[in-house]
Amino acid sequence: MSEQIETPAPRIWVFIEQEEGQPHPVSWELLGAAARLSAELPGSVVEGVLLGHNVAGIAPQAYRYGATRVYLIDDPLLEPYRNLPYGHGVSMLVTKYKPEIFLFGATTLGRDLAGTIATRVHTGLTADCTELTIDPKLKILAATRPTFGGNLMATILCRKHRPQMATVRPRVLSMPEPLPAAEGELLREPLDLNERDIPVRRLRLIPGKEQLNIEYADVIVAGGRGMGGPKGFTLLEELAESLGGVVGASRPVIDAGWLGHEHQVGQTGKTVRPKLYIAAGISGAVQHTVGMSGSNFILAINSDPKAPIFQVANASIVGDLYKVIPELIRQVKGTRNGQ
Repeated sequence: MSEQIETPAPRIWVFIEQEEGQPHPVSWELLGAAARLSAELPGSVVEGVLLGHNVAGIAPQAYRYGATRVYLIDDPLLEPYRNLPYGHGVSMLVTKYKPEIFLFGATTLGRDLAGTIATRVHTGLTADCTELTIDPKLKILAATRPTFGGNLMATILCRKHRPQMATVRPRVLSMPEPLPAAEGELLREPLDLNERDIPVRRLRLIPGKEQLNIEYADVIVAGGRGMGGPKGFTLLEELAESLGGVVGASRPVIDAGWLGHEHQVGQTGKTVRPKLYIAAGISGAVQHTVGMSGSNFILAINSDPKAPIFQVANASIVGDLYKVIPELIRQVKGTRNGQ
């Protein structure tokens, strides 16, 4: 009788991004996506990869969001993030454990690291994905991303090389519900690297201008070309401030130079899921609505009663922006003052 050789379960990995011991929420979104992929790939397991120094406390959170195992490399050389030691450590894990799929957040760190890993292990990488599924016939990852400036969507398959890698934008995927009682396995691995092997040193950190984190804002007041110019955004800033939110914008506003790219919402900008999204002077092209349609409540303000934005809005106001918005500001401030 011939002896059966057991085939290891396909591993779906998620890179658990952290900074100064704080995990990035996109890691939990990716674990939720990995669980959905695992359901379409029978016999597969969902696991996390965590690097840093004194970060083992993050592992229990990963279990609660769906990881059955976390591979941990904990070393002083990994604080702060540097591409070479992280790239060395992660690619070593990939070579040893051979995951089938590896997902990263499309953050500054995730984009930097994912490209390095793909190059080191000689595989492909689909960047800035908006959707992940398993191809029903081939049983491999189907990663969808915008292309040609957001005018088309392309679905990319990595047929021959492994792991199949993708970066996914924060907030594109829904946040899974954590399971408080979930447990998992922590597997520690060494870095096997010395400081003298790393040519880059961080001498000191010079704090810059605080970055706008629009993806995780609870309230967004966004303006479009209908605002008429950069001066109109002064009103939106006042409304956003009174609501405890931030200002967003459609692509034409960014192209015109009225606001910086960090404010852009849409297919070629940020994907957002706030509790309240106010769209002022935004026509509602699909390139914009795909980035904000997951909002809990959408209020659209436009002078054109036939504007497409009204089709995705929960509530609509047809009127002059420069009359409607000041009145909204007055009412919000009045409510907060008990009037």
